[in-house]
Amino acid sequence: MITRRSIVIALGATAFAVPLASFAQQPAGKIPRLGYLSAATAENDKNRMSAFRQGLQALGYLEGNNIVIEERYAALQFEKLPDLAAELVRIKSDVLVVYGDLAVHAARKTSTTIPIVFTVVPDPVAEGFVASLARPGGQVTGQSDLHSVLVTKRLELLKEVVPSASRIGVLFNAKGAAQLRQLQDIQAAAPAYGVAVLSLPVTASDDIDRAFAAMKKEHSWGLIVLGDPVIGTHRRQIVDLAAKARLPAIFTVRESVDAGGLMSYGANFPELWRRTATYVDKILRALSPAIFPSSSRRNSSWWST
Repeated sequence: MITRRSIVIALGATAFAVPLASFAQQPAGKIPRLGYLSAATAENDKNRMSAFRQGLQALGYLEGNNIVIEERYAALQFEKLPDLAAELVRIKSDVLVVYGDLAVHAARKTSTTIPIVFTVVPDPVAEGFVASLARPGGQVTGQSDLHSVLVTKRLELLKEVVPSASRIGVLFNAKGAAQLRQLQDIQAAAPAYGVAVLSLPVTASDDIDRAFAAMKKEHSWGLIVLGDPVIGTHRRQIVDLAAKARLPAIFTVRESVDAGGLMSYGANFPELWRRTATYVDKILRALSPAIFPSSSRRNSSWWST
């Protein structure tokens, strides 16, 4: 009998130092406008945006009073991201807050002057968004959830839950460069745990059904689900299929456990969104992020059963 558990880490590697030449002072009486661009759906980001708004409120920003938030969601139709980014630029957003690697790429191509804050990126250095966490360079700043560091730990935890597992599936976004790197890390670590890895790339709902059929055919004993806007949008489908197949699965975010998944190990995403508000505040106060030191740290960790 496996006890469902969630291992949640409130962590983030920050990239505060954005050496913008200057931040234009807000004209007197002008209400700051934030543009939020997400590769996912509004439903997927609902709780996270609630945490972001709470973070802003704690810093004295009241939506509709002294700040405006414009939200745009691609809902996994990634080809729409450039147009959505351009729309946020046209309405004169003062800061772009962005979720999803492809969304960050679209925002950067659309504007070279508006400050961009990514809520979370697995590896911003590898993606080319920042030069380093200590000295990012350019107009972009934000947080990393350290997914690339944690993937092998998920393999270790899954093996502890199913010691006899000789084959495990890895479900990931087929078009996500960060997910491909994480898959490679798992494949490299797998022999040490005595398991073979079944690669399960997905881009749409039908791919998920086929992935579970493949795991049944190949006798997979467990499943690692890599975090991504595509995966998050299909969270309920994945959780339900894993339960139906009685397949032990470890997820990236707590929301998957709340939806009925067995366990998760990773960053506290609502906390990352809440922390994003502090980045926005510093930029809106026209303080160059270059004066703030970067860090890679784990603030706290806790278990819930």
